[in-house]
Amino acid sequence: MREIRAERISEAVAELCVRANYRLGEDVMRALEEALERENSDAGRWALEQVVRNARIAMEGEFPICQDTGLAVVFVRVGQEVYVTGGSLEEAVQEGVRRGYREGYLRKSTVRDPLRRENTGDNTPAVVHYRIVPGDGLEIALMAKGAGSENMSGVRMLTPAEGIEEVKAFVVEQVRTAGAKPCPPVIVGVGIGGTFERCALLAKEALLRPVGERHPDPFYAEMEEELLAEINALGIGPQGFGGKVTALDVHIEAVPCHIASLPVAVNLQCHAARHATVRL
Repeated sequence: MREIRAERISEAVAELCVRANYRLGEDVMRALEEALERENSDAGRWALEQVVRNARIAMEGEFPICQDTGLAVVFVRVGQEVYVTGGSLEEAVQEGVRRGYREGYLRKSTVRDPLRRENTGDNTPAVVHYRIVPGDGLEIALMAKGAGSENMSGVRMLTPAEGIEEVKAFVVEQVRTAGAKPCPPVIVGVGIGGTFERCALLAKEALLRPVGERHPDPFYAEMEEELLAEINALGIGPQGFGGKVTALDVHIEAVPCHIASLPVAVNLQCHAARHATVRL
């Protein structure tokens, strides 16, 4: 049994909040720079130039990339041989988010009740997903999810008879309907299978995969390429100004499901794909 102090977890989560909001991952920066090279629309190129410049300024000056510093979504993989001391794991994560958003001067975007809309003042509670895994490690991935892209998400409960073509049509239509609202170029997370709630979580988890990394199953890898081509053919372009780069990538995750179900979810991520991971 390995012991990890709750305080250490809080410190790590606080650092993740700041790092995710100040610095885009190398994979995202590289994808944006490559997109700038292949975009043929003048307006689209101008928009991409501003996106890349903004990301660099944020990184160098240690500023938030976007004014919407997001709702903190945390994925925790807990080794079954880990024991948290000095407090609960849940409270340690929430305290880390509380500190990170305060110390990083990040906008507090969480309301206590969805209808009465009182701001909690510290960006908690974060949305936390736990998974028990073998071993004595603890991995925490934090995603700062802005509302512009999150609001463009969708779930469809298809029938198996509708098949792969209807799945693809739903994904493309979701991006078409979203238009410029999620601040393209987007990353498209797709969850297929499971249940109503499982496919939605899959779609969000898919956004954690590095841009440019294909699904290990050739069937889904090919589907990702096909969807990326179809989405970029929509002509929405960077920030909706038109062009050939509407999406940087499409990531699909799939799991088993009921014989009578075919759940599909789409979760869009704006160009500011803010997430960071730590292993304790």
